[in-house]
Amino acid sequence: MSYQFRPRWWAVILTLVFVAIFVRLGMWQLSRANEKIDRHEKIAQYAQEPIVTLPSSPIKLEDFLHRQVEVRGHFIKEHAIYLDNKIYQGRVGYEILAPLKMRNGEFHVLVNRGWVASGGDRLNLPEIFFPDEEVVISGIVASPMVRAIQLTDEVVSGNLWVSLDFDLYKEKTGLPLHPVLLLQQDNRIEDGLIRQWAQSDSGASKNIGYAFQWFFFALTLSIIFLILNVKRNSSEK
Repeated sequence: MSYQFRPRWWAVILTLVFVAIFVRLGMWQLSRANEKIDRHEKIAQYAQEPIVTLPSSPIKLEDFLHRQVEVRGHFIKEHAIYLDNKIYQGRVGYEILAPLKMRNGEFHVLVNRGWVASGGDRLNLPEIFFPDEEVVISGIVASPMVRAIQLTDEVVSGNLWVSLDFDLYKEKTGLPLHPVLLLQQDNRIEDGLIRQWAQSDSGASKNIGYAFQWFFFALTLSIIFLILNVKRNSSEK
């Protein structure tokens, strides 16, 4: 008994195209997983290092990203904003962002001060305490350029923002800002805000799962292609 393999040319092309797409998607997910693992390892490494003082001279985000830093200055309350629809332990609330005018120099640092529950009335935002005196804030440097998925084109309604658009914020405030977002960690200021930024894992396992899913699709399609195109030789008796 013999078999022959004579697939149609269009079937070969379609199979190769889709297998290549599935493999490429799998490799992309593995790349994303490696990025998350590297970032998580850097965060863990920086957590063991001493806190550094953020300079008042111009800086680059990549030089301080994920590092623990300290900054001294005064909060500018009138430029504080509320990031809407932030969830903490199943409750809806806001994250409070405010610029800190650094003691020396003209630069400001945008600080995410923490989370507060919404009061149920969106017309009356929760009152947040801002100290008048100079403060020392320590925290982890994050990128201010990451924006959430928006279901509306409206980003700003007064000081209530759907998501942080850093360039728009700089334009509206006119402040010279360092290109960083400081996630405040210390609780020197008794303001009732909740600050829990750390993640328990890197989140890479989800990407690895997606990668194997795409590789499985590629393998399954290849097997189906072979089964459908390998046929018994009809000339045999």
